Amino acid sequence: MTSSAQLPELPEEGLSGLFDGTVPPGVYRTPSVGPEALLQAEAAGWYGAVLDLSGVTGRDGFLESCVAGLELPEWFRHTWDSLTDCLTDLSWWGEPAGYLILTSGWSGFESAAPEDADTAAEILGAAVGFWSVRETPLAAVLG
Repeated sequence: MTSSAQLPELPEEGLSGLFDGTVPPGVYRTPSVGPEALLQAEAAGWYGAVLDLSGVTGRDGFLESCVAGLELPEWFRHTWDSLTDCLTDLSWWGEPAGYLILTSGWSGFESAAPEDADTAAEILGAAVGFWSVRETPLAAVLG
């Protein structure tokens, strides 16, 4: 398992690079994510969602943040496996040009629950890989 601390920083091109294809979809770290990120995603035709991880100290809090931020379907069962299933479906998000998951408070979550953060990053990475061979890419930016 790769530590979430080893994830690459978002390249200099930033979100616009993700949207125009000059930065490959992936799981990236960034110091912070501002509200303009969702506006940029919308302008590029991408669906953007934010996970607020402020005060999250473990798996259960992370999954609750996913329910709220990703607007997960009713069949979500609050497990890592169910999150994986949801992130490889995303039908409830429609058919945008791409999917963008942003987090705020990642470093606090990572400090409080490093193993859970690693698992979450691994699941996000697997979802990015799943979508990379489809017409609609997925990227995650951990801020």
